[in-house]
Order: sequence, then C-alpha cells, then structure tokens
Amino acid sequence: MGGDRPTGTVTLLFTDLEASTRLVQRLGEEYGDVLARMRRVIRDAASTAGGSLVDARGDETFFVFEEAAKAVAAAVSAQHALAAAEWPGGEEVRVRIGVHTGQPSLTRERDYVGVDVHRAVRICNAGHGGQIVLSEQARAALDGVPTVDLGAHRLAGLAEPERLYQLTVPGLPDAFPPLRAERELQQLRVALADDSVLLREGIARLLGDAGFEVVAQAGDGEALLRAVAETVPDVAIVDIRMPPTHTDEGLQAAARIRAEHPDVAVLVLSQHVEEEYALELLAGNRDGVGYLLKDRVGDVEEFAAAVRRVAAGGLVLDQEVKERLAPAE
Repeated sequence: MGGDRPTGTVTLLFTDLEASTRLVQRLGEEYGDVLARMRRVIRDAASTAGGSLVDARGDETFFVFEEAAKAVAAAVSAQHALAAAEWPGGEEVRVRIGVHTGQPSLTRERDYVGVDVHRAVRICNAGHGGQIVLSEQARAALDGVPTVDLGAHRLAGLAEPERLYQLTVPGLPDAFPPLRAERELQQLRVALADDSVLLREGIARLLGDAGFEVVAQAGDGEALLRAVAETVPDVAIVDIRMPPTHTDEGLQAAARIRAEHPDVAVLVLSQHVEEEYALELLAGNRDGVGYLLKDRVGDVEEFAAAVRRVAAGGLVLDQEVKERLAPAE
C-alpha cells in the first residue's frame, strides 16, 4: 500500500463501521462477506475520487487525498452506495466518516504520522454511522459545501477543543445524536450504587474531586433504577453484588439500564473477577460498558479515565478481566 503518496497539505479520510460487534453476532459467518463488500464500496468511491489507500484494518480504512473536495466526493459517494445496498438479514451497515486537512509527515516506509493523523482518527470516531464529520481545516479548504456547525468538542488525546462540522448530503440522513465526544466538554453526571455506605460515599467524593457530578446514590438495584429514570445520568456505576441476596442484583440492574436507557453508559464494579457475570455483561452491544475491579478505584486518575471512556461510548475492561476472559472470547 506504499506507492506514490502526496505530501505537504493533504486531506485524510477515515472510516469506521458502527456497531460491528452487534453485526458479527447477528450475521455470524456472513459478516466476513459483509465486511469485504463494505470495503469494496468505500475503496471504489475513494479510488474514483483520486484517493490513495493508506491502511485497512478490521472494519476501519484510511485514505489520503490531494484535495479536500475529492475526499468529500469520496465520502458522499460511499455513503450513498452503502445506504442503497441491500445487506443480509435486512441489517443496516452504517459507516462513520471523518475528514481532516493537515500536514502529516510521510515516513520512509510511506506511512503518514503526526498529530494530524490522530486528529483525523478522533474526528471519525466522534461521529455516528451514516454521518460525515469535517474538521474546521477541511471545511475551510472547501468551496460552498453545505455543512452544519456542530460546535467545539474535546477529542481524546488532543489538548484543545476542535470545531467540527457535519456535511449535509441530499438524499442521506441529516439528523444524528450528539457527537460521541460531546459529553467530554461537559461535567459528566454519575449515578452510583453500592450497598456499603462508606465505600459509596468514598467513590462519590473521589468522583467529585475529579470533576464529575454525582447526581444520585443508591444502596440496591431497585433504588438505582428509580434514580436513573429520574436523573438520566451519563454513567451508572454499579456494584455487582447488592441486596437482597448479594449475588447478581447489580448486574441485573445494569442490564435493565442498558435496555431501558440506552444512552446511559454502565460501569460495573466487582470485588473479584467473576467470569460468568463478565460474559453476561458483555453479551450484545459493548458500546458504553465497562467492568473494573474495585481495587482500581484507588487510582483516581485511572478510574476517572475509565468513567470518561465508558461515557464516550467506549469499552473498558480491567486487565485481570481481559486475561481471564481471553480463552472464552
């Protein structure tokens, strides 16, 4: 994938398949064919518009263009083709696309490196399936392309907020949820459940010191469910074992929250790695879900980062959990 690649000011285009885990589970062996077809659609659109393929891994692709207008043409063509295609089982294959214009460095191995590459990746990850998100630099390089100003957003790993825009495309959806990075600019709201008052208050104090707003506390699963319905937090932090039986009440509450309040992320805490419970929690959609051992709470910076990652739609797994589940996954 080396070849002749443009240098200087270029436009980077990243794509990422939304809800790929769900598609794998629903489509089974057909998922491989769907992934290959999706890649062909995107590659054909990029090639026709003059783009060069830089990398393709899993359900992500990376292209570079000499001009922003060509990158946008490729993005629009790809989204139209993906929307018009019929997929197995009536599934929707929705791809998020991020476009950024910058000046990345080109290594001897013909790879692009630098903060502009990271910025383009983060812009793509902030979007939703079917959406085309542009950086302010990419928009400035275009002439008269209709966009919607999405405001400034803090993207993971970048020091300053980025102003982002949504490309408006006739014939394609134009209404999307808030960007997945949006909540990072706000004070995240947390509902906390643990039957130990001392532990619960300690975690609440740590979260408050780290900049979170603890909007509700509960001592059992039912109280947590009521609190979530009333306050609609960004994240629910739940102890697995809670009254009355101290077995899996917290896990049951977490499952109900995910089903009844899909916009509320869930982070489950456990005293020990409980593989069966971990697998149950991770079944289905893994966006905005986490499983940590309570020992990690003592590292405030690590714990706060985990809460933020889950709130942004990410998956957080304790290292011990990963190691124990590796043979099962």
